[in-house]
Amino acid sequence: MRLRALIFILCLYLPAAVACAMPCDTPFVVIESITLTGNEITKDNVMLGELTFAAGDTIAAAEIEPLLEENRKRIFNLRLFHYVNMAYTCADGKVQVTYHVQERFYLYPIPILDFAERNFNAWLERKDWSRIDYGLSLVRRNFRGRNEDVRLRVQQGFNKRLELSYRVPYIIRKYNLGAEFAVSDYRSRATSYTNFNNKQRFVEQKEALPIQRSSFVAGIIHRQSVQRQQGLRLSYHNEQISDSVFRLNPEYYHNALQERQYMRLEFYKVINQRNNFVYPTAGSYFEAGVAYTFFLQDSGTPFTTARAKYVLYTELSDKYSYMIGAEGQLRLAGDYAFADNIALGYRSYVRGYELYIVGGQHYGLFKQGLTRQLLDIKSIKLKFINNPKFNNIPLSVYFNAFADAGYVVDNTFEEGNPLTNHFLAGGGLGLHVVTFYDIVLRMEYTLNREGNCGLYFSGRIPF
Repeated sequence: MRLRALIFILCLYLPAAVACAMPCDTPFVVIESITLTGNEITKDNVMLGELTFAAGDTIAAAEIEPLLEENRKRIFNLRLFHYVNMAYTCADGKVQVTYHVQERFYLYPIPILDFAERNFNAWLERKDWSRIDYGLSLVRRNFRGRNEDVRLRVQQGFNKRLELSYRVPYIIRKYNLGAEFAVSDYRSRATSYTNFNNKQRFVEQKEALPIQRSSFVAGIIHRQSVQRQQGLRLSYHNEQISDSVFRLNPEYYHNALQERQYMRLEFYKVINQRNNFVYPTAGSYFEAGVAYTFFLQDSGTPFTTARAKYVLYTELSDKYSYMIGAEGQLRLAGDYAFADNIALGYRSYVRGYELYIVGGQHYGLFKQGLTRQLLDIKSIKLKFINNPKFNNIPLSVYFNAFADAGYVVDNTFEEGNPLTNHFLAGGGLGLHVVTFYDIVLRMEYTLNREGNCGLYFSGRIPF
């Protein structure tokens, strides 16, 4: 009996995601109790609310371990803990379940030292050290222990930005309703006034501000679980450009001249069934949204935008996994402003075209990749740090071979941009590193259809 107890304790407190079992000898069992340990800040109901079972449920004994492991992953994907361990005991047809967590540090004062470009590769092409942003981003995750997020960003330098947001997963728990609010102000010394040869053309002013944007967002979230949520957002936006931008491109805001105000109503749905939200190797991801943008004071033409994305991750073996996915956008309007002519080149792009902007109203994007895990260290112990929230660093390294394709439709601003209305394709090899606090680093060597090749860097998952 002492040996069983020792094994049980070791299972819970090992600094890795493990599960330990003491098997049941009856065909059906009853969940007698669920115990949570290690959550000094996180409220119990935040974790219990993610579980698909409750005390008192009757479950087939053969299903108990897969069920508890699936729910361990659900708790881990809250991204509030370094690790989540599970153990259970079974006696006389009754099961006692324990989940033990190691909480993260939830207050992040992050210094901002960033490049004032779309991505690092675009800045590296220009190598303009004056285009640097600096400041402080303060993130308070798991605020009040209720999985709420508060974010404040104060940024100076080339681009000035002030942002404040608050997200609460539940305001009416009975109906699974949450809310989000955000306010932002953005001012820049430069803006892209047009695209030529699928490269941005900038106007930069030292005295005046070429562009200013401010916005307010409020939304209702229907959150069924960490895997399934949908929501409705209403936002207000005010945007202004300088005389210089207007002279260079009178179609920047189309018929709005130099200032426009608009509101956007957006409905979205997300079904995230990936095994790991940070770097998935199995499961699927689906998101879709439709937004209607209408302008105030006759400052623009209303338009509707629909987007959808689906990705399937297949675990081929312990080391190998395969990803395939597609993403698309439709934007419908009577007239289009240049400022809204956004397709590939920002958050979404065909790898190999990181240095290009492919603007348009509609696009389709396809990605696939084969991944092989090279290294998986659950924890690197830093003995000189006493705080357990910082002294255990996980490290995973993956080798990835990939191929992307895409197509953008632009019937308004396609002149002088040969990659628009043109089949895009790229492929290559990469190394992906996943480590501390959900950090993902990618280094990829890519060859595109135009014969351009290069080494590119990024800080998020490929798709």
